[in-house]
Amino acid sequence: MTAGTQDLDAADQLSAVDLDDLAAVDLERLRAAVAAALEGFLATQRRTLTGMDAALTAITEEMSALARGGKRLRPAFAYWGWRGATADAGGPPEDEAAVLRAVAALEFVHVSALVHDDVMDGASTRRGRPATHLGFASRHDEHALDGDPAAFGVGAAILVGDLALVWSDELLRCSGLTPAALTRARGVWDTMRTEVTAGQYLDLLRAAGGLPGPDGALTVARYKSAGYTVQRPLQLGAAIAGAGPRLFEAYTAIGLPLGEAFQLRDDVLGVFGDPEVTGKSADDDLREGKQTLLIALAELEADEPGRELLHEALGNPDADDEQFDALRHLIDSTGARARVEERIAERTEQARAAIAAAPVTEEARAALDALAVAATTRTA
Repeated sequence: MTAGTQDLDAADQLSAVDLDDLAAVDLERLRAAVAAALEGFLATQRRTLTGMDAALTAITEEMSALARGGKRLRPAFAYWGWRGATADAGGPPEDEAAVLRAVAALEFVHVSALVHDDVMDGASTRRGRPATHLGFASRHDEHALDGDPAAFGVGAAILVGDLALVWSDELLRCSGLTPAALTRARGVWDTMRTEVTAGQYLDLLRAAGGLPGPDGALTVARYKSAGYTVQRPLQLGAAIAGAGPRLFEAYTAIGLPLGEAFQLRDDVLGVFGDPEVTGKSADDDLREGKQTLLIALAELEADEPGRELLHEALGNPDADDEQFDALRHLIDSTGARARVEERIAERTEQARAAIAAAPVTEEARAALDALAVAATTRTA
């Protein structure tokens, strides 16, 4: 390597570090703005609900607890989708504070999906605390209410999830975006929420034996999580900005592979993650019997004893630690985990190449690339 090449490499490395630092600092600002938007909105809703009846305080407390957690990746992708569209947009720009409130509404869509998903999966924890249906079941016991605590908890959780979806609409509508921007945003918003709900059904169907194999697992991942995590938030930002079809296509080229890689990382963490970091037991996904790509690939490569183990322990709430450890060993020994890691790396690189080629501002390009790395190398 020549001295000139060494200097160039050093300059490139320094530039990358500076851009990453800039993106990281701005991400903290964005997270703070999203948190403030959610807290302000929830304060208003708290007054409304407690004005109806003091018993509704339980609903606002639960929603506040759920909204406080999370990485804010969806609002971050939407915000940078908007910022990246400035070179491709027509008309005057939207007020940034209004955009931040609008993208914060994505967090309520996410809360809704999490709460409903936990009910369907029978999950025990979420973000380091009892899942919503279990929390309300405990509340039923604490107040010595009549009837079945578990049924009460499930019913309350369904309503909390429904209310989160209602509030996502309200926060978007009241964000302060111009009427034209709201109209443009609605198309993406409606598509995203339809896909999430349809994806939840596909997940339910797969758990019942439909959509078998690796392809079925990837179909569920795309519609249940991947689309509304990256692709649709990016396109929401583009719609708010008034960008043209070229940018929407570029954001699809980024969003689909990156959203898949994000979900696959989530699947790996669900089985091999550190509970102290993830906020949930590493046994939960196995106990719930989640039919992820990890499981589909392990099943394809397992021998007869391995398939028997999958049949006996996966989705069995009475399975013990030894069986779950054996399942983790099976996933590793069949090469399923390694193949999923390879796919995560491939899809992440595909998304990063699409980011490099996208018609966005250089500032947005650096931020989106940093987000892509953060979304797929995270430990929680």
